[in-house]
Amino acid sequence: MILLIALPAASAFLRGQTLDENRNLCKRDDPERSFEGCSALIQSGRETGIDLAKAFYGRGSAYARKGDYDHAIQDYTQALRLNPNSADAFYGRGWAYEHKREYDQAIRDFDEALRQNPRLAIAARERGLVRTYKGDYDHAIRDYDEALRLNQIDAIAFYNRGLAYKHKGDYDRAIEDYDQAARLNPNLTDAFYSRGVAYAHKGDYDHAIQDFDQVLRINPRYVDALVGRGNTFRRKGNYGHAIQDYDQALQLNPNSWQAFYGRGNAYAQKGDHDRAIQDYDRALQLNQDSGDALVMRGLAHSHNGNYDRAIQDYDQALRLNPSLANAVYNRGLAYLLKGDYDRAISDFDQALGLTPNDADAFDNRGLAYAHNRDDDRAIQNYDQAIRLNASFANAFLNRSLAYARKGDYLRAMADRGHFLWLKFGIFGITIRVCLLALAVGLGFAFKRFRRGPVRGLLGRNSYKP
Repeated sequence: MILLIALPAASAFLRGQTLDENRNLCKRDDPERSFEGCSALIQSGRETGIDLAKAFYGRGSAYARKGDYDHAIQDYTQALRLNPNSADAFYGRGWAYEHKREYDQAIRDFDEALRQNPRLAIAARERGLVRTYKGDYDHAIRDYDEALRLNQIDAIAFYNRGLAYKHKGDYDRAIEDYDQAARLNPNLTDAFYSRGVAYAHKGDYDHAIQDFDQVLRINPRYVDALVGRGNTFRRKGNYGHAIQDYDQALQLNPNSWQAFYGRGNAYAQKGDHDRAIQDYDRALQLNQDSGDALVMRGLAHSHNGNYDRAIQDYDQALRLNPSLANAVYNRGLAYLLKGDYDRAISDFDQALGLTPNDADAFDNRGLAYAHNRDDDRAIQNYDQAIRLNASFANAFLNRSLAYARKGDYLRAMADRGHFLWLKFGIFGITIRVCLLALAVGLGFAFKRFRRGPVRGLLGRNSYKP
């Protein structure tokens, strides 16, 4: 196939095109015309040495721009056989390997390009990008530092370094780099978009929305910016505007699973769990490997009281990612609400293995033990929840009920008073005094609790998105 494409160019050369005409064609930005000129030079038999290396390099670049990375690598390799000191050919081959996701080979070629030409800033920048893809953010940042030392006005290098800082969770430095990128290139929509995402992560929703607005002024069809702005409106509690943005995103791209997922979250937070489930269904049809969408659909099923369907979703999410702590926790909560206390305890055990400082998991495991009539273990779990969060009102109430069932009415009264103080402040103190004055009567009431069914409140953040 390659030979058939190349022959017309070669015959055109033989019909009278000059070397200079084909050399100029070979240098064109248009990959088709460049391919014709470079192929004619290669097949003419009149180019040798460095000039032939340039023709292979040019055709390799044409292949790369067309997305044919395997043939690009072959031509760059031919160029390097003819000219082993070509930094550009090493860079080009590295770029092709990068796009094939053969990152280690790409880094080796960028290394060699920089050995041949230590001032090739773009090679340092691309090596940084490859290291970002590999999750090696510290070395990536050093590469971007070097690229910017060589070229202080490279907006893309600032932008890419911002991405590396974002992946490290350093949103302030990321924003500084996005600022520089946007200053150097005011039409770089990705810089405004990424800065908006960073502001949203910091909880600065107003600045985030301003950046998403700017992206959409430059490019009204930027779907990710609509989804990002929708997510930000949702976090601000403005569900109507959020849903409008998701709707608009889906008009532009009906296959945006992120837009379905975000709109599902907005409906769920509005309490419309049926519509939320419909959107999560569509999101999962488009991306069946989204553990987050499975967890959120499970939460919606739980809110609807359909605990078996919820557990199925949590199971599927955990098959995709066994370390998804919120899936384990929420499954434990579903088992607790179903009355399957042993499985609930097992899941809370697993959740605490993944997130040892989760006060809610301790509190709800305490409730599961209480339902199993093991008040001593229940109290141990409430103790731990309170150690982690001294303002955890429900844990005080649950411990109060456990002490009452054990007949330890003074501790039960103290915890009940603490619960009322946390819930009602000064009014709680008044209630507490009244309770102390009526201690005997309340003691009788606590005896009734001891004989009756287990009561208690779920953790303050019962479900975990």
